[in-house]
Amino acid sequence: MNVRATLTIRFVALMLLVDSTGAFAKQAQLRLTPPEITALAKVGPGAGTSGVAGIQSTVLSGDPSKSGPYTIEIRVPAHTRIAAHDHRDERSAVVVSGQWYLGYGKTASEAAVKQLSPGSFYTEPAGEAHFAMTKDKPAVVYISGYGPTSTTYADPANAPRP
Repeated sequence: MNVRATLTIRFVALMLLVDSTGAFAKQAQLRLTPPEITALAKVGPGAGTSGVAGIQSTVLSGDPSKSGPYTIEIRVPAHTRIAAHDHRDERSAVVVSGQWYLGYGKTASEAAVKQLSPGSFYTEPAGEAHFAMTKDKPAVVYISGYGPTSTTYADPANAPRP
């Protein structure tokens, strides 16, 4: 395992222990290798995601729909755009693979995104709109927060339709 992957896994483990107030929360013991994560159930856009079709999510720990710490993995296909939205919980994330483009604000703008490569870290402050996209490469991102989470689009017309 390379240094970047090791640091990413250590960061996710730490995020699993810290709740939104910075206090340490009691967690069950959990150890997942990359093959074990790959084998976990993949679902469409689930709790804590943007709801955009094509995105696969996996709950790595906790339950984003319930009170308590959680970590999810999202797999975002190439050429995906996620409109400006926010979440009610404080969240932090690490880009695991691919190229992820993230910006902050109530209107998605390609000029406002920053390219985030594997090993990059970012935050999604509670109630602050952000948007994201992939270009020619898909991306895998680990997101940690303290649920229950929600997703609210800055412009409801941009919300994905089931």
